[in-house]
Amino acid sequence: MTDGETKAYPFALVGFFVTDKDISEAFRQDVTPEELEQLQELLKKTIFTDDVEIAIAPFVVPPDQVNDALNQLADVIFSQEDKQ
Repeated sequence: MTDGETKAYPFALVGFFVTDKDISEAFRQDVTPEELEQLQELLKKTIFTDDVEIAIAPFVVPPDQVNDALNQLADVIFSQEDKQ
């Protein structure tokens, strides 16, 4: 950024999945931190310009709770920045 101040903005990728399974059975339980990091890097390279950092937290959110979920993610990100 030109003013030298780093800012964080929430973003969301919205999609749907279709299954006849219970929601608790629809997601892999063995996803590793390395796999999540690979996904994060792919998203970063694919949809953002250079020198933009992102953080992801994959979870299912009912539509009426999206704003709360984004605020919780922002709290996690900013609380980690405060510790550094």
